[in-house]
Amino acid sequence: MQTARRLASWSLQRRLLLPSQAQAPSIPTAAAFLHSHATSFGYKQVREEEKSKLVGNVFSSVASSYDLMNDVMSVGLHRLWKGRLISKLNPFPGMKHLDVAGGTGDVAFRVLERIKSVGHRAMQGTLTETEEDTHIYVCDINPNMLNVGKKRAAERGHSEEHCLSWIQGDAEALSFEDGSMDGYTIAFGIRNVTHIEKALSEAYRVLKRGGRFLCLELSHVDVPVFKDIYDVYSFSVIPTIGELVAGDRQSYQYLVESIRRFPNQEKFAQMIQEAGFQRVEYENLVGGVVAIHSGLKL
Repeated sequence: MQTARRLASWSLQRRLLLPSQAQAPSIPTAAAFLHSHATSFGYKQVREEEKSKLVGNVFSSVASSYDLMNDVMSVGLHRLWKGRLISKLNPFPGMKHLDVAGGTGDVAFRVLERIKSVGHRAMQGTLTETEEDTHIYVCDINPNMLNVGKKRAAERGHSEEHCLSWIQGDAEALSFEDGSMDGYTIAFGIRNVTHIEKALSEAYRVLKRGGRFLCLELSHVDVPVFKDIYDVYSFSVIPTIGELVAGDRQSYQYLVESIRRFPNQEKFAQMIQEAGFQRVEYENLVGGVVAIHSGLKL
């Protein structure tokens, strides 16, 4: 555990918007897509209308083993990363919170447990009117992921929680009202949407003034020697683990490729700012293997 914590804190950085680093290698667009809008699915170019279906197939395939694979691939570090995400969110009793692409409930459960912990310390176990106003919405486009989350909620004793709702929905077209949420999180999900800028715009729309946007995402390693090691691990080891543990090499090959195609930390921070957020910053964990981006709607 001490080794994991040292890894999680290694090369911990927080940066404001900086000049962009090198982008992921560009992949030529095939002639077949000249007359239609194309987007990336890993290193492949596909029509925009096809990407959501392809991503859906990936997550339907891996839903049952998703949390196990996160543990195996990150050597359990994803738990520390999510803990850091929740610390930055600083949940409070009575908040309305939206976790997008959170089908298995991992982030939502942490938010709920933190709120209960805060409420217990403040009120010594007495349920207050403010605590009753708390509501956490888990939104995911994939019903299989949501089913896994509901099952996990029952196992954790959260199935009767009236403050926890499971919503099937699209990050690019949320069904929630303008200015209705105090917080918005998305963990390991935004790189899978077809139009990142639309997802960011929707996040901004549903947040209240003063609301916080937080995104935990696999990102770009910025330590040269470590980057070479990480590339070997990513392209040689992760797909093999996917094949052995989840019986699905192809989905985890897509995972690795999608990380490389995702904007680097500075570029993504700029996109968040262009969506209207202020005080945009990011924090690198494990030398940039993952990054937590944040912004406020003011």
